[in-house]
Amino acid sequence: MKTLYLLEPENPGAAWAPFAGAAPLSELRAGAWRLRERWERALGARTRGIVASHAGVAHPGAPPIIDGTTITGPAWVVDVTYAPRLPMRAIGEAHRLLHGGRAVAWRLDAGERWQGPFDSGNGRVIEGIPLAGAADLVTALEEFLFTDTLAGLESGTDPIPAHAIVLGNPGAIALRGAELEPGVVIDVRKGAVILDEGVTVRSGTRLEGPLWAHPHTWLLGGAMRHLSAGPHCRLHGEISTSVFAGHANKSHDGFVGHSVIGSWVNLGAGTITSNLKNTYGSIRLDLGSERIETKRTNLGALIGDHAKTAIGTLLSTGSIIGAGANLFGAPRAPRNVPPFAWGGDDDTPLRADSFIDVAKRVMPRRGVEVSADTEAALRAMHRRLTER
Repeated sequence: MKTLYLLEPENPGAAWAPFAGAAPLSELRAGAWRLRERWERALGARTRGIVASHAGVAHPGAPPIIDGTTITGPAWVVDVTYAPRLPMRAIGEAHRLLHGGRAVAWRLDAGERWQGPFDSGNGRVIEGIPLAGAADLVTALEEFLFTDTLAGLESGTDPIPAHAIVLGNPGAIALRGAELEPGVVIDVRKGAVILDEGVTVRSGTRLEGPLWAHPHTWLLGGAMRHLSAGPHCRLHGEISTSVFAGHANKSHDGFVGHSVIGSWVNLGAGTITSNLKNTYGSIRLDLGSERIETKRTNLGALIGDHAKTAIGTLLSTGSIIGAGANLFGAPRAPRNVPPFAWGGDDDTPLRADSFIDVAKRVMPRRGVEVSADTEAALRAMHRRLTER
């Protein structure tokens, strides 16, 4: 199998808030797959390391963060701010993969050392989406999830229970060790539905494709459409066109739309995102003195890893909730909440020891023990994001 290295921006910038600095961007989902997984599938390769100085320490279970100067061929080095469309066309003996006049991947021959992106060598144009920031992950979901789920059907399915209500072609459903209670509605008229090993779907749930629930995710009732979620998520209520990273919680009522939800997020009962301005105008992201024009009409919230909202929290269009933030108090949260904020408006961040204490209560509930290495990674994340 080919060797793959992932190249991230040294300074991703405000457009990648609230995820930059918390973990490698390559662990974010673009469609059904993480950016790392998309490149692995595109090239038939396995990732050996991530060049991501902004993150410092990788997520537990992710490939290690490395110094780019240690990379030696044969290998591919790819830009994770580009999401390739799958399946990728044959690339032959290309040394560079190109999109929009720029290189997004580079091939090193045996013994060749990585010295940075290069402009020489045979190039092959590929299809995909350049990602200027976190909001573009919603665009990637819209563009990719339909074909990602169709490709997912090729791995086969368990028998569909007779008590499931299917709208459309049952051949567009793949169940792989999933459990469905009676009365679940699966609508595949607009896209396929994939339910992986350990997925549980409770009565009163309506699933509309394209939708992919990754392993051990529980869908606990409500209407869910155009969704990529898991592993180990707990979801309930109305959810539309959103990505939930692993171990996220939304176990109660409340609308989440056109949003990107990080790992270990907990949304309290009645948390609601707005994803459309009253004017139907383009949504801007306000990041202190910097404003980013997304050119999107629909955009909900971008919520960083380990963030939590209280019951009844209201999130405006284009809200950015920093990693580790704990929102409570006024129902309407600020549009830009800094990392580890305590209450939303408080300038004093949650202390590292308090953050670790919470993580030690939360993570074992999903079978993840906070080892010494994990605690060190969490403390490093807290330090990076609060010392900026």
